[in-house]
Amino acid sequence: MGRPRILILGGSREARLLAEALAARDDCDVLLSLAGRTEKPAVQPVPVRIGGFGGAAALADFLKAGGYDLLIDVTHPFAERISANAAFAAETTGIAAIALRRPEWQRRPGDRWQEVRSIPAAIEALGPLPRHVFLATGRQGAHHAEAAPQHHYLVRSVDSVEPPLALDNVDYVLDRGPFTLDGECALLRQHDIDVIVAKNSGGAATYAKIEAARLLGIEVMMVTRAPASIVKAVDTVEAALTAIDHLFPPAMKRGV
Repeated sequence: MGRPRILILGGSREARLLAEALAARDDCDVLLSLAGRTEKPAVQPVPVRIGGFGGAAALADFLKAGGYDLLIDVTHPFAERISANAAFAAETTGIAAIALRRPEWQRRPGDRWQEVRSIPAAIEALGPLPRHVFLATGRQGAHHAEAAPQHHYLVRSVDSVEPPLALDNVDYVLDRGPFTLDGECALLRQHDIDVIVAKNSGGAATYAKIEAARLLGIEVMMVTRAPASIVKAVDTVEAALTAIDHLFPPAMKRGV
């Protein structure tokens, strides 16, 4: 066989690191697919395709038409629909698939977490009395706050929330991680935050808000992940590279 063709479903920091590592090895052809959710995505080390596929069957067709040998799902831990589509497409085409998911954050002494299944469940769990809420779930889920207009919200996202939320008491912060512990503590104090709504994304880039909450004794409504898909899962870039070498031993890749 020739050089393996690999499709990476990206959008996370790990996707960029994996693409960088594969580009440096130069023994496979890689295409990185981004959903196009952020307006100005970071520069990537391999060819990039922007936009969705139009569902699981369309993704399967794309894999077959492009002659791909491996699908790697390195989307955000909460991109559940694309992950389900990836698992289905791999199964129907018989193409090998790997999911790279960074480990979840673990509860530490001093954490005041209430675990919930979704952003709407988190908003409901805030209760009837007005609270100062840091909504740290990005713009995709921010509109769920409209169900509980009694609270004061601070919404942080990479791109602005369009249309703005139909709420009387809402402030917006446009910012991209990684965030620092000092910066997060200052933000929480400045806005008098008493509860944070966050997704259990794992990783270091956005963990500072969880640390800051622990230090300041602030409650966190922690949205848990959906159960993992059936695809073989690894939790580091190194483990993904090892899995790729198992599938395509280096001698095969050189055409020996």
